[in-house]
Amino acid sequence: MSAQAAPSGVLTIRFLDVGQGDAVLITSPEGKSVLYDGGRSEARLQGLLTQYQVKSLDLVVASHADSDHITGLVPAVQTFKPKYFLNNGLAGTTQIWQKLVTTAKLAGTQGLRAKNQVINLGSVKLTVIPPPPGMKDQNTNSVGLLVQYGSFRALMTGDSETPETRAWLKQLPASTLGPIDVYKSIHHGAKNGDNAAWLAAVRPANVVIGVGPNNYGHPTAEAITLYKKAGAAIYRTDLNGTVTVTVQPGGTYTLSAAKGTGTAATRTQAPPSVTPPAAPSVVYANCAAVRAAGKAPLLRGQPGYSPKLDRDGDGRACE
Repeated sequence: MSAQAAPSGVLTIRFLDVGQGDAVLITSPEGKSVLYDGGRSEARLQGLLTQYQVKSLDLVVASHADSDHITGLVPAVQTFKPKYFLNNGLAGTTQIWQKLVTTAKLAGTQGLRAKNQVINLGSVKLTVIPPPPGMKDQNTNSVGLLVQYGSFRALMTGDSETPETRAWLKQLPASTLGPIDVYKSIHHGAKNGDNAAWLAAVRPANVVIGVGPNNYGHPTAEAITLYKKAGAAIYRTDLNGTVTVTVQPGGTYTLSAAKGTGTAATRTQAPPSVTPPAAPSVVYANCAAVRAAGKAPLLRGQPGYSPKLDRDGDGRACE
């Protein structure tokens, strides 16, 4: 098998280098695949799917309807005709949104509005995190996705902004959030994306920023500072190319980048816990043995004490 294809028997998550935009390809150990967002270029996404030898897609997900997240979904749907297209239920207003919807209909792909649900991708558990009620626009209606395999956890939350993450913090159990092993930066590191309260709950060990040349100033210095304060290693697709996470059964994982190594984590590792060796158990056959050992009388709680040796039950054996 080519080194470019997702190996079988492990979970592979690729944060694809699509330029300014997001696209995450998730392939289960059984070979089932999901594309979460598709970047802003049809040709670029198509090329990456070919490069990584994707054979099928079971599901495509639009975190929201902005073009830098959905454009590449068009060729993905045309080529693989996935069964479902998961989205926030909020129709986009752009031509590329209409093209995607039309393509999905022609492919027989069924629209699926995000709700509280779990999707099993083979042995990988995908927990859908729907937008909270009352959100006002596409960004704050981003669909989140928690990926779990063994002890491994990855989290993606589109272009969410503070109103959405604040609402999620109120409604989601803490166990749904951190700690997260690999976390996709919100909104390419924009000022209105990640915030200290959210990251304190997420507790990311690694952050991947989907970003390319842009006029928005992404990623911002504020976001980078937040990730560093969280102690996370930082990867950027503009500097590191496609970032690949390989997760073994049980949850141990490695990250590799097409270019460079990312920025090392600054998190202080907790010292390993040390369990003192258990004291060897002491058993005396009788009081003669206790006396021979010079331990008489034995008090209740001392090594070797036994009710069998304590005839009057006063807590003093072999008096």
